[in-house]
Amino acid sequence: MRFPDGFLWGAATAAYQIEGAVAEDGRGPSIWDTFSHTPGAVRRGDTGDIACDHYHRWRDDLDLLAGLGVGAYRFSVAWPRVFPSGAGAVNPAGLDFYDRLADGLLERGITPMVTLYHWDLPQALQDRGGWANRDTAEHFADYAATVHERLGDRIPYWLTLNEPYCAAVVGHLEGRHAPGLRDERVAVTAVHHLLLAHGRAVAALRAGGVRGQVGITCNLTSVHPATADPADLAAARRLDLHENRMYLDPLFRGAYPDDAAAHYAPVTDFGFVHDGDLEAIAAPLDFFGINYYERHHARADPADPDRGWLRVPPEHPTVTGIGVHPEGLTEILRRVAKEYTPLPLVVTETGLALHDYPGPDGEIADDERIAFFDGHIRAAHEALDGGVPLFGFFPWSFVDNFEWASGYGVRYGIYYVDYPTQSRRPKRSAHWYAGVIRDNGLVSDPLRPHPS
Repeated sequence: MRFPDGFLWGAATAAYQIEGAVAEDGRGPSIWDTFSHTPGAVRRGDTGDIACDHYHRWRDDLDLLAGLGVGAYRFSVAWPRVFPSGAGAVNPAGLDFYDRLADGLLERGITPMVTLYHWDLPQALQDRGGWANRDTAEHFADYAATVHERLGDRIPYWLTLNEPYCAAVVGHLEGRHAPGLRDERVAVTAVHHLLLAHGRAVAALRAGGVRGQVGITCNLTSVHPATADPADLAAARRLDLHENRMYLDPLFRGAYPDDAAAHYAPVTDFGFVHDGDLEAIAAPLDFFGINYYERHHARADPADPDRGWLRVPPEHPTVTGIGVHPEGLTEILRRVAKEYTPLPLVVTETGLALHDYPGPDGEIADDERIAFFDGHIRAAHEALDGGVPLFGFFPWSFVDNFEWASGYGVRYGIYYVDYPTQSRRPKRSAHWYAGVIRDNGLVSDPLRPHPS
């Protein structure tokens, strides 16, 4: 099962999850610094204060990436390293770090893919309302322009935002992520201001003469009704609105979905949408990134038949409670390409959380992860065979790291991190993935190692 020549095999991380050094070289606090230090917010009280110490060990980490053979590395820039207060004075030392990182990647023949926002909003902006404050979108545009001014000559791929759904909904409605709010009105407002920030950043990058391609990454789910009952069909449509269409429609159709106003009427009248906002949000892009983790079957919620839904629990949940459904990735790729955009698509994240550990022989045998990636790569290939313009695949994640509210309690990496010593060791999945990259495709048996 071969992929087209030039297909981009990568790996992905995010700044707060790996960098550590949260108070070094002028970096300001982010909402995740505040949230992770809030008692009870993160499993076992874990924080990203040290994480993988990538800020100091980046050269060794880039060597691991080069040894893996990836063609690209997706990393995020920490907004509070560049603007410690979110706006105002620039911190040159923060830009210097990403300067070195970009140069180090290029020296090793690895293409940099930059995510400008992977959830680490400067705390100073949160203190002024955060994503509920329209001004935050304007500050983000200034930040994007500043990063581009320094790195624009070396970055072929720019992603404005990572997963606006999680930033808005998980952080402002469910309270499980920073800033830890539980207010639906604020969450819907945050959705709009995040998308507006994306639009403003695209405009800033274009105005700065960006040479690289510009896109955004959304986490999308494949939603199905649990039964053919009209109540379940309606619940599935509401869930699809909540998780998918609230982002896809503004980005590619320049409008919120037709059913959004009625659904959210109990909490907002969408008065935060100003003239010109939707045109800005729908600015032309060069590519679109998709993060995929979940396929949902929705059924009606008897407690809330008008606005609610219930997700049918998976039969075989992972340690994070979700099911493994590679076919959902094919469904999403086909849907986006058919219904929303002819743009080139890239899988910017998919991955499996496990409780990995070294065995008596020292090997870290994460065969479940190999099977997971094998299935999802096959699903991506099926979509590509069907005409979907897919150009890359980035497993989550390169190394074990701070997994947000799960802290260090689960591991997604293909490299094992021993946190007390900060040593890195390849898991069996790393050796397997290196073979996939070398072969530009898959062998018949996902658990048979590729030849070295």
